[in-house]
Parts: sequence; C-alpha cells; structure tokens
Amino acid sequence: MTQGRRTQGRGVVAFWPLLACAFLALLFAEGVYAQDLGYTVKAGDMLSISVWKEPDLQRETLVRPDGSFSFPLVGEVDARGKTVADLNKIVSQRLGKYISDPVVTVSVQEVRGNKVYVIGQVNKPGEFIVNPSVDVMQALSMAGGTTPFAALGDIVILRRTATGKTALPFRYNDVARGKKLEQNIDLQSGDVVVVP
Repeated sequence: MTQGRRTQGRGVVAFWPLLACAFLALLFAEGVYAQDLGYTVKAGDMLSISVWKEPDLQRETLVRPDGSFSFPLVGEVDARGKTVADLNKIVSQRLGKYISDPVVTVSVQEVRGNKVYVIGQVNKPGEFIVNPSVDVMQALSMAGGTTPFAALGDIVILRRTATGKTALPFRYNDVARGKKLEQNIDLQSGDVVVVP
C-alpha cells in the first residue's frame, strides 16, 4: 500500500514540469498574439509574407520610408498605422481576385522602424529600436544613464503629432523617488528624449 502511494506521488511530481512548460508556452503564445494585435507597422520594419501552397508568393519585404510596401499580385500597400491583422486582411482580399480562398500569413520579421532617440547628457546617446514600447526611464537606461552634468529636472520629450510638435517635461528625480509617475510615459516611435 505504501509502495503504491509512493509510485503515485512520483507520477504527479513527474507531471508538474510538463504542466509548467505547457503553461509557459501558452503565456508566450498569448503575449506574441497580443503584441501582434497592438503593434502598428512602421517604416523600416521587415515583413514576412507567405501564401499557402504558392511558393512564388513567399518573401520578406521591407516597409519603405513612405510607409508602403509592394507584393506580387497585390501591388502597393500602405502599411502606416496598420496592424499585422489589418495587412493580412488587405493582402488576402487583393489576392482573392487571382487565387481562390488564399491562406495568407503576414508577420513582422524584424522590428526596425519603431525607434526612439536619446540625446544630450547621457553616456550612450543615439537611436534605439524598441519592441514593442519603452517608457522614459527605460530609454534613459538603454542610453547608459545620465552623466554627472545632466540637468535632471529639465529633461524634455520632443514628439511630433498631427497638429505639430510638442514638448513634454520630465523630472527625473520625482520619478526616481516614486512621485509623479505619470511623467514616465510610454514613448512613441520617433520621440526624442533630450537630456540637457
């Protein structure tokens, strides 16, 4: 009786690693799915487009600086502000004129266009590819942190909007102390963090 219970216990213990792996795989898959739904394609991104059972319609394509890309039988596609799901629908609809019920897969192969810039009194100023997004403190960390000469109370985020350019203030010391955390905004593609 005791031997049977021990064997049964070992079976349950051996099962837990499999269950944990399955759970992590599910979380990862959901994370990727959510990212694909929320991420809008940017100029510079590399897309992978394939059509099932159509070997001539499988290729990687670069989103050009104007935000468009071209694909055989589809023509020009304006990808600005569109998600992977949006592009999948557009490509499928256009291919439907030539192929019966095409099964299309569009994915972002490389995120190259989602860039922010950090300049001024930081240790490693430059452009940084963000995937899918970073906040101001994370961007400063990516830039190697601030130098001893940085004016931490005068940091500004420059952003282009539909109505023009705007400057958003950022007080490093407030955020570092856990105060006024609303300043630590998620950066948008093209934002410039200026550390005077």
